[in-house]
Parts: sequence; C-alpha cells; structure tokens
Amino acid sequence: MKSNQLTTRKVDTAKRPGYYGDGGGLYLQVSRTGTKSWIFRFMLNGKARDMGLGRFPDFTLKQARERARENRRLLADGIDPIEEKRKKLDATRSEATERMSFKDAAKRYIDLHEVTWKNEKHREQWRTTLREYAYPTLGDRPISAIDGALIT
Repeated sequence: MKSNQLTTRKVDTAKRPGYYGDGGGLYLQVSRTGTKSWIFRFMLNGKARDMGLGRFPDFTLKQARERARENRRLLADGIDPIEEKRKKLDATRSEATERMSFKDAAKRYIDLHEVTWKNEKHREQWRTTLREYAYPTLGDRPISAIDGALIT
C-alpha cells in the first residue's frame, strides 16, 4: 500500500465511522460518535496488533505519520512498540512515586480506602493519627527515603 494516502482535508472531513488508511500501518479511526483517533496497525509474531497514537486533532496528520514512523523503526529492530510504550509509562510512574511525599501517599491511601471504613469516627481517627504522629517527622520526606530506622 502506498504511503501518504490521506490529506489534511480528508482527515478534517471524515465523518463515516470506520478506518481510513494512510499507508505504512497508519489509520485514522472514526468512531460511531464521530470522535477521531490515530491507530498504528502491525503484525508481530503472526498476530495483528493495534496501537493508539493519540486523538485527532490533538495530533495532526504530520505528527501521526512521525509516530507511526518511529514505531516502524522499533519493529524493524525487533522491539514491540506497545511493550516499549508500557515500559516508558511504568518508568515515569515509578519516578513520580519515588518523589511522592509520605503525606501525599497517605492522603491517596485514605482517599482510596475510606469508603470501606464503617463510620466517620474511624475515618477521622486515621487522619488525626497521621497528622499528630507521622506527619511532623515523615510528612515531607519522599516515600523512597523512608525505612525501618526512621519509623522506630
């Protein structure tokens, strides 16, 4: 299939749900609701794979072509682009977690779990205990810097 089959005008005016091929595995996907997104389709180990490249108009046709080109390079080197994207995302999340303070982590924990606690008194006990005993010494420290020696 030839590359660069789509034009900016075709992308802008595409309304019917379906896939519009540009070539080289790049497709514009138009959903039933009319939203548009870029898809990179490829074969890996005999299996067809679809990888999202971003929404239109957040990413232009030119930007989508560049993203597809980068993923074709990865495939040529024997690297699964979807797994590579997941690794980068995991690394970013890990870095953010390492920088997170104890106070922020505790707040996230409470926000996530307080719906399972039976009464308001129990919820307030969590907050008070952390505020009175943990936050003065641990609150601003990154969670990655907290170990058993700090807690005792």
